[in-house]
Formats: sequence, structure tokens, C-alpha cells
Amino acid sequence: MIALPLLGAAVLLLGGRRTDRWGHLLGVAMSLGAFVVAVVAFAEILGLPDAQRRQGVALYQFIPGVADMGLLIDPLSISFALLITGVGSLIHIYSIGYMSHDTDRRRFFAYLNLFVAAMLLLVLADNYVALFIGWEGVGLASYLLIGFWQFKPSAAAAAKKAFIVNRVGDFGLLIAIFTVFTTFGTVAFGDLTGETVSGAIQSGGASQGTITAIGLLLLLGACGKSAQLPLQSWLLDAMEGPTPVSALIHAATMVTAGVYLVVRSGAFFEAAPAAQLVVTIVGVATLLAGAIIGCAKDDIKKGLAGSTMSQIGYMMLGAGLGPVGYAFAIAHLIGHGFFKANMFLGAGSVMHAMNDEVDMRKYGGLFSVMKVTAATFIVGYLAIIGFPLLSGYFTKDGIIETAMEHNQILGWLAVLGAGITGFYMSRMVFMTFFGKKRWADDAHPHESPSVMTVPLILLSIGSIGLGAFLVLDNRFMRFLAPAVGLPEELPGFHPFSVPGLTTLALVAVGVVLAWFRYGAAEVPRVAPRGSFVTTFARRDLYGDALNEALFMRPGQWLARIAVFFDNRGIDGLVNGLAAGIGGTSGRLRRIQTGYVRSYALSILFGAAVVVGALLYVGNM
Repeated sequence: MIALPLLGAAVLLLGGRRTDRWGHLLGVAMSLGAFVVAVVAFAEILGLPDAQRRQGVALYQFIPGVADMGLLIDPLSISFALLITGVGSLIHIYSIGYMSHDTDRRRFFAYLNLFVAAMLLLVLADNYVALFIGWEGVGLASYLLIGFWQFKPSAAAAAKKAFIVNRVGDFGLLIAIFTVFTTFGTVAFGDLTGETVSGAIQSGGASQGTITAIGLLLLLGACGKSAQLPLQSWLLDAMEGPTPVSALIHAATMVTAGVYLVVRSGAFFEAAPAAQLVVTIVGVATLLAGAIIGCAKDDIKKGLAGSTMSQIGYMMLGAGLGPVGYAFAIAHLIGHGFFKANMFLGAGSVMHAMNDEVDMRKYGGLFSVMKVTAATFIVGYLAIIGFPLLSGYFTKDGIIETAMEHNQILGWLAVLGAGITGFYMSRMVFMTFFGKKRWADDAHPHESPSVMTVPLILLSIGSIGLGAFLVLDNRFMRFLAPAVGLPEELPGFHPFSVPGLTTLALVAVGVVLAWFRYGAAEVPRVAPRGSFVTTFARRDLYGDALNEALFMRPGQWLARIAVFFDNRGIDGLVNGLAAGIGGTSGRLRRIQTGYVRSYALSILFGAAVVVGALLYVGNM
């Protein structure tokens, strides 16, 4: 699985321009090959009894005494592998059409292959050290892809921003790995079970504070990759990359890595209730923040990026709720992979037809000329808002129900987030596909070619039925049990519960409000100024301003003070000493005149001083 896309990246990067004509085909073939291997591995796992569904694959000795390089095939890792390779392959195929006119298409597919390979190493690794290598590989690939059009200053800046913000989270993950090894003497997932962690606490081998610190540091790493508060600022700027990159980052790879890390590290969080509570709080805060941001974005891709923040927040909330929440979180992650990739690629199809225009205020009425794109996008939209019987309805409702049982406040805030989701996603659909045409004079929208629409159709099919398949009868929860455990009491699905009905009602209210504001009413081509709340959302809740005030500006002043101290203090001392010696030498040099009379006078003066000194000493 890992070797095929990695080989594809190596061939395309090392082969250079000689691979331009067929490089995109090789990139697609390598991703599809990895998907086939994943399907075969999945079939093998299904054929094994539950007790044998954790299979280790030893590769080689990596760091003696610390970690060997090995892979772990279990229900959790294979679920991610299927999502990464399956959805990733559809994005590869779509990219053939989307990037057809780009002169660097071969390099683009090389980076896509590298992204898939790194993400597969991340989820298949059997220890934290190998996971960290994949973790950094994903960061590198995202930097290369977000800044793919590096001739655009905004793209180059966005790539650097994503890379730097993620280094903050990566620092937390590194410290967590060091602490785990120092405390337990191992970094292998198989050795770090719930029994091991709880046993270490009871025996005094690890304190409760240490386990809590490990959990919080792991969460910091997860916040960086999954764009959760307070490390979310890179995500919206990442839309500067080509649209297939946005789909890959938001649906199948990078932003899902943090959720995977929290679930895979469940033993630490279950032993540290305080860290687990922080996970849920971060999830709820982010799902609300992303939803609010999505309400004010006119850029279709940035609106979807806000949506991703919000939906990953739901997943993070579920991941902080224990074994029941794990299953719903991963089920929502997989379903989200389909409908979010569907909508991002649909947005790319719209941009492809509208001369790369991203402002939804300059769309309108596109349903009539882009029926396949519109229909598939609407399916994804209905899934994400939780329309009954579609994928998101089952997975998100499961997270909300589980949250209600753990903490009523968090549960009702999640319900509120669902209502806001109904508003901002409906706003996006109405502004793009319905209402009056607001196109530019040189725009001639048309349906995209089949190489782009077929992946949209396949993704929309997954958006319809995948949630029910995973959630009903606790099918996915039972499947994940060998990897994450099984709760003492299996939950049921309660579509007519108070939280469930309230969620549907709020979603319906959000849809109706969006219709009256953006469907029935005329949408101005220029965004009105709006209230303070609107400005707050348009500026991403002042996240960049906060980072600038707390970190960038103080950092600049600290650098200036350091430079001043270095110039005037360290260098000043050295340079002052040198200048003093040089100046003294220059003055002493003046007595070397070359005239005999001057030297005779000097000798006479010196002799007088010596005689005077002798007479003084002799009289004492």
C-alpha cells in the first residue's frame, strides 16, 4: 500500500520532463494499486476471528532499543487505508481533467502520490516513531501542494503558514512521544494498552499528572493537523492550492490525522479524564467556530473549509467520548470523506466552468447548465446537514446522542452547531446553483468532462448510504472493537429522541432562513458591509489577528531586542576593545618620527626620569 504511491512519486520526480506525457496515468495507477491492496487486506481481516484482527508486519530494525519499523493492520488502520486510497484515487482521476492544461501536471501527481504514501504510513505504523515519520511526510506534502502554484505570492505564503503552524502541533507530539518512552520504555501501540497504562498508574510507575500531560500533548499535535482551535488558522488559507488538493487534505488525508491520533491513543485519554474533557471542549468550540466562519464566506472553497473545521470538530468531540464515541467519530470521518470530497470537487467543477471564479456572489442559476455537478453537490450538501436517511444523519446524530449522555452542555452546543450547518450550507447551495444568474460577461459555464463528473457520481453514492450501513445494528462499532474496545452497553439508534428531533428542527430553520435570504431574495454582487458579527466571521474570528498580537509582534520585538543587544552589547564589547587598541596604537605611532633629535630628546627625558627615581629611592 505504501510502496506503490511512494514509487510513483519517486519515478515522476526523478524522471522529470521525460514522464510528462504519461506521468498522470502512472500517478492514478499507483493510487489505484494501493486501493486494491487495501481491499485485499480488508477482505483478509474480515475472514479472521475478532481475536486475530490485529496483524503486525515487521519490516526492519529502525532505532535499536527504541522502535522497529513495522506496520499494524487492524480494523482502525484498514478503515483509514480504504478511505485514503479509495477517495484519494477518485481525486487522482478527477485531477486528470482539472489539471489538464497545467504544464506541471506530472509534478502535481507526484506530490499527490507522496501525500497518499505519507498518510498511509501514518495510519499503518505500529508505533509512535514510525507514525511521526508519516506525520511529517504529510506536512511536507501539504506544503508542496498548497504552494504548488508558487508563482502566486498568496499560495507561497499559505504553504509557509500551514507548515509553520503545524510545527507547533508537531512539537507537542514529539514531547508526548519522548514522555511515553521515558515513562513506559516503549512506543509500540501493542504495548501501550489500557491495561498497561492503568497498571502503571496503580503501581506508581506513572503518575496521573504524567498521563494527563501525555494526553494534552497528543491533543496539541492533533489540533495542528486537524485544524482545531487554537491551531486552525492555516486551514482557510490552504485553499490557495489547486482544488483537488483541498479535497485530498479535507476529505481523506491531513485533517483526519488528528482524529486518528486521538482514537489510536485512546488508552491515555481514557486513563486521564481531564485530558479527555479538554478534547471534547476543543471539539465543540471548533465545530461552532467553523460553522460561524462558514456563514460569512463568499469564497466557495473557504466556505467549505469552514465546514471542514466544524465537521472535524464533531469528530474530535466523538473521539473524546470513549469507545462509543470512537466508532461514531470514525464513521462520521469516513462518511465526511465522501461528501466533503464530493463537494470540494464539485466546487472545482464550478470553478472550472467559471474561469476559476470562486466568489459565489458571481454565480447563481448554475443548476440549469451543470446538472450533474449540481445534483451530486446537493447530495453531499444534504448528507452534511444531516438530512434524514443520508450518511451524515446517522453518524452526526450518533455523536450528538453520545455527547448528551456524557455532558448536556456539550451535547446542546453540538445541536446548535448542526442548526448553523443547515444555514451556511444552504446559503452556499442557493447562491451557487439557484436564483438569478450573476455571471460575468465572459463566463460561459458548462458541464465538466466525464473524467471529472464520474468521481462526483461515485462519491455521491457513498454520501447517500454509507452512514446507515456503518451505524445501524452497531455494525462499525463491532468491527472496530479489536482495535479500540467495545463499550459495556451497545447504544441504539434513536431517531425520535428529543436531541434528534431538535437537531432536525434547527436544521430546517437554518435551511428556511437561508432560502429567504439567498434563495428567494436577490443576492447583491458586492457583499454588504454587514454587522460586527459578520465582520467577525469574515475575518475568521480574528484568529490571525490574535496570533499576530500574541506571537508574531512580540516575536518581532524580541528579535529586534536580540539584534540590538548583539550589535551594541556582544559586538559592541568586541568592537570597542578592538577600536581602543587601534586608537591607542595610532596615537603611540606618532612618536615614531624618524628624526634623531626627537629620539635624543626622548632619551634625555627618560634618563632624567630614571635619575630622579633613583635619587628619590636613595633618600628614603
